[in-house]
Amino acid sequence: MKPDVFNPVRTSTLDPIYVLQPGCDIINMIREIADSGVQEEAFYVLDVGDIVRKHKEWKLKLPRVTPFYAVKCNDNSTVLQVLASLGANFDCASKAEISKVTGLGVSTDRIIFANPAKQMSHIRYAAASGVRTMTYDNDTELYKIKQVHPDARMVLRIRCDAKKAQCQLGVKFGALPKDAPALIRLAHELGIDLVGISFHVGSGCQEPEVFQRAISTAKDLFEYAATLGFQMNLLDLGGGYSGNRGSSVDDVAKIVNAAIDEFFPETSGVQIIAEPGRYYVASAFTLATRIHGRREVTTEDNPLPSYMYYINDGVYGSFNCLLYDHAVCNSQLMNPKEGPLYKCSIWGPTCDGLDCVAQSVDYPLLEVGDWLVWEDMGAYTMAAAGTFNGFDVAKVFPVAFEHTWRYLKELHPLMEGGFVSDAAVFEMIRNTYKEEEKYASASHPCGLITHSAFNSAASFDTDSTSSLSDAESGVIIDSFGELCYDLEVGAH
Repeated sequence: MKPDVFNPVRTSTLDPIYVLQPGCDIINMIREIADSGVQEEAFYVLDVGDIVRKHKEWKLKLPRVTPFYAVKCNDNSTVLQVLASLGANFDCASKAEISKVTGLGVSTDRIIFANPAKQMSHIRYAAASGVRTMTYDNDTELYKIKQVHPDARMVLRIRCDAKKAQCQLGVKFGALPKDAPALIRLAHELGIDLVGISFHVGSGCQEPEVFQRAISTAKDLFEYAATLGFQMNLLDLGGGYSGNRGSSVDDVAKIVNAAIDEFFPETSGVQIIAEPGRYYVASAFTLATRIHGRREVTTEDNPLPSYMYYINDGVYGSFNCLLYDHAVCNSQLMNPKEGPLYKCSIWGPTCDGLDCVAQSVDYPLLEVGDWLVWEDMGAYTMAAAGTFNGFDVAKVFPVAFEHTWRYLKELHPLMEGGFVSDAAVFEMIRNTYKEEEKYASASHPCGLITHSAFNSAASFDTDSTSSLSDAESGVIIDSFGELCYDLEVGAH
């Protein structure tokens, strides 16, 4: 399950990534979009550099643990593309997720099908696609695997819950350690290739010590499996790694590194992997919502007014995390205001009374057209968002600074036979980029460099590649700009 070569992928399948000039930041980018006059819907700004920084931090602090990004957390195509290019692998839970990842050119040996209770059609799809490594926690799953995917490499998932976690997953998945030996014996009886042990301590784990307990338990099961002739070589640490601003992986890393060195030293030959999700994306996404309604409320008991504000995203969209992920979402004004503070509540756009985003917050008097900014909105938000009442899922605007582009470019030099093969087209693209840079620097506070010439009135809510020829849109104009045009055509 070592990283393989990342194959070329058409850039036109991805959103453009906007290159920011020095001195610009995410809030400035949000203002740029919100003040454009053509963007009234809710939208995200994705900081690609934040994902790159998280990956560097992971490799530095958990050097023996190979990350398999949990696609279910946020399956945005730019996120998957960047992570694949950085050498991360993927934890998929369905055939749709497998299809999305392999559609980017990712080799199937970089995927673990980490759903312990899979539909038969999904197992057949995995077999046909060449995905062999997958998890189980019950006997029924082994019989299914024996029937439709006998060449699978199975990983037994055990239960070891953190005392405190944002989402406890052990209530649904994971065999109790006392039941694990029977499941190991059944794999032996069925002639199934059992290659390792996995666990998930809980999403958003707040008890780092649980990893030591889980790794110790896994070691006992490795030893038991060896008595039956299994030579297991994979330990999957699952998820549970926080990713919000101000959080750190340091405490978990300290315990994990000590435990794997004690129980699974490098000489053991066991590959250590994990399934971080929110760690990579939580802080990378910032959501902007626009106020489109205000209602003043007074009561007999309290004559002072309070206010109800209605915004263009809610619990059926990005804020589903309030219901499903036990999230706490905090907002700030895009443009701060002075004045007395009033109690207020914030509501989503649908006609459902459940659609309340914040029940009691303090703000000065706000107006229709004001924007609220929500940080740490990358994990379990857009991935589960729907279109109830006909409201679209928020659009994503990926951005990066020049140093991020240069870093990615160094990882992925332009391969011969890539999309840019005609010298004239290449020169045209370079000239277009220079003109855009001149225009952007003169006209935009952020100095935005975008993917289409002069990106005018239709810039944010339309398909800006529609006016380009197939040859142009298939080269670099959809992604990564001149500084990193080769990211999709050659990779590490």
